[in-house]
Amino acid sequence: MTYLDPVPPRFESGTSYTLGFWVLQHGTHPFEGSMNPVGLRLTRADGKTMEFKGIGLAEAAHYSASVVVPKGVWKVEGIQGPFQPYAVGTLTVPGALRINPLPPGQADMIAQTEQRYWGDVRPPGFKPGTTTPAAEMPAASAAPVVTVTASPPPPAPASDGGVPAYTLLLAAAGGAVATWAVLGLPAARRRRRAEDEPDRTQEDTIVISG
Repeated sequence: MTYLDPVPPRFESGTSYTLGFWVLQHGTHPFEGSMNPVGLRLTRADGKTMEFKGIGLAEAAHYSASVVVPKGVWKVEGIQGPFQPYAVGTLTVPGALRINPLPPGQADMIAQTEQRYWGDVRPPGFKPGTTTPAAEMPAASAAPVVTVTASPPPPAPASDGGVPAYTLLLAAAGGAVATWAVLGLPAARRRRRAEDEPDRTQEDTIVISG
């Protein structure tokens, strides 16, 4: 069976309208097989026929179709895949859509059926379905914080007498400089003095020519 969602109160020729509808097996639940094709078929008294393809919506067995209908009186049918078309009602353009009454006992069957397929968005006349709440996910635990503490640098090794090694190195370097100052400086002065004195060897030599 095909049920229409609430429709506009009036239809005009050449105006686009989007109609929602439900295709249900036995008029109570979605068909578990392949429902194809799905749509709305409009047939005028002169034999002109128009078909509007249904587009599946988020809810099970829920579809929509955009229609533009010329003037006239049209028989509206639901195209229901492998099942026979269902007579929905009569559309007069310009004018309104008159929905056919449900088959005898169908309204009682809908009221007594406990449905589990739809929530707030559901076929007209159906009670809200029971929904299973999603299981709560455990809260993610925070990642452990690792604190890294830098170790202080090790102290410099001390000599046997308790004096640090770098102190001994400085003392040795100072001694070497002092020794150079005592021994090297006089020698340098003597060399400089020898260079400054004139060479008297040539002056003391007498050349006698023969």
